[in-house]
Amino acid sequence: MKKILLVVALTFSVFANDIIVKNSCVSLDKTVHNIYDVVESKNLNIFAKINHSGNAKMVGMKLNKSIMVIFGNPKLGTKLMQQDMTVGLDLPLRILVYEDDKGQVKMAYRDGSWLADKHVLDAPKLTAKVNKGMEYFTTTAGSCK
Repeated sequence: MKKILLVVALTFSVFANDIIVKNSCVSLDKTVHNIYDVVESKNLNIFAKINHSGNAKMVGMKLNKSIMVIFGNPKLGTKLMQQDMTVGLDLPLRILVYEDDKGQVKMAYRDGSWLADKHVLDAPKLTAKVNKGMEYFTTTAGSCK
């Protein structure tokens, strides 16, 4: 019974944070490469790639392979920040690509509604556009072509 309650609690905590986690059918490096390709194909800017596991290794610590891709659309981001400057704390957008303890490649990102829930925004069309884009990027990047 305790295990069932723990699973239920963890499930609700993931949904409460509006974090979406999806499996990728390709390697971590290929997934990251695919994210770059699909984001750039939509004329968005790639701002950074952060190698979390590489950074951990530099300080003598171990971490499953994990890379954060940070990207965005300055036009959309500016419109959101014009409504509430603190949105800039959560932009640009990011996708975390990582291997879980079983070696499965996963992609994690925040649902666009999280922006509207945490900031003073009246932008349902823009947050829907964020959701549509993130869904497309991750589905395309992790597909079993």
